[in-house]
Amino acid sequence: MKANSITVFNFIKDNDGKNFTAADIADATGLSAKSVNGIITKGLQYKDDEGNVVPLAERIPAEIELADGTHKAVKFIRLTEAGKVYTPVED
Repeated sequence: MKANSITVFNFIKDNDGKNFTAADIADATGLSAKSVNGIITKGLQYKDDEGNVVPLAERIPAEIELADGTHKAVKFIRLTEAGKVYTPVED
């Protein structure tokens, strides 16, 4: 796993149970939102012994209420069950 992927993975793992988006991860890590989204989509996965792609994180659709009372659709980032037991190793 690449260093930036490990950074994102560790942020998600360290903040397990909290509500945060890819933009929140970008702000906290200093990575761009585009990079974080790419890492979540392609970097946080591995292939099992049968060649199946196993995702380590997922996006959970949700809705938040803004200060003005309107609502906004967001996607919170969570580790999958596989991600919760995964130990990343840098390439």
